[in-house]
Amino acid sequence: MKPVSREGYKYRQDICIPCYQTNQDAVMRPSALMDLAQEIAYWAAMDLGFGYDTLHVHHIAWVLSRMHLHFISPLKWRDEASLLTWHKGGNGLFYLRDFQLFGPDGQLAATATSSWVVIDERTRRFVRPEDLPSTMAVDYEVDHAIEEPSPKVVMPKGEEVLVGEHIVSYSDIDIIGHTNNVRYVVWAMDCLPMEVAQKQFLKDLYINFNKETTAGETVQLFRVQEGNAWYVEGRVDGKSCFVVKLEY
Repeated sequence: MKPVSREGYKYRQDICIPCYQTNQDAVMRPSALMDLAQEIAYWAAMDLGFGYDTLHVHHIAWVLSRMHLHFISPLKWRDEASLLTWHKGGNGLFYLRDFQLFGPDGQLAATATSSWVVIDERTRRFVRPEDLPSTMAVDYEVDHAIEEPSPKVVMPKGEEVLVGEHIVSYSDIDIIGHTNNVRYVVWAMDCLPMEVAQKQFLKDLYINFNKETTAGETVQLFRVQEGNAWYVEGRVDGKSCFVVKLEY
């Protein structure tokens, strides 16, 4: 049985928030929403005819490029929730997909918008829309969880702090052969002071993926605070791999 059901142009997955996706206060971590969004996006794409298996035959794959998550109210361990997603069509090289997360009371708990690209698995280069298989051309509905596409995030010119380093390891690598997108959010959250990450409510999370990282690479993690916003950038050999903006 598929873990998702289709409701018109939207796909739905009912979830019970597990303990391993929560913090010590039993509140769902921000990275958990990205985990759930990634999984439902794969299932929805497969049902539409452009999922992982279909693209893999052509040596191409989906890669998340940008994402904006907006949190409205916290969910906790054992909460019954529903996650919805839908394809919004293209915007240049990007393909847009939105998400809504509803809590046990049926109230909106979080929204998200994401921008995806297709890469050639062999060359790791972008594949332009006109070079994609015909199965990629599907109908879509213009409906918005967040109207504005996820923006470009740039590390501010402030007094940055080198928080630490992370060696990309076994638990970081996904089916595409590079660091899974959710791992970058985990690293970024770990760069924040505990009293911020643990006790303050995160309102918005923006992330840009600039360059893939692979097993064995050492990622240096830099942090800058700007008011109620924290930025974390990962760099390999001085080049930006990702930038996260966290607004509290």
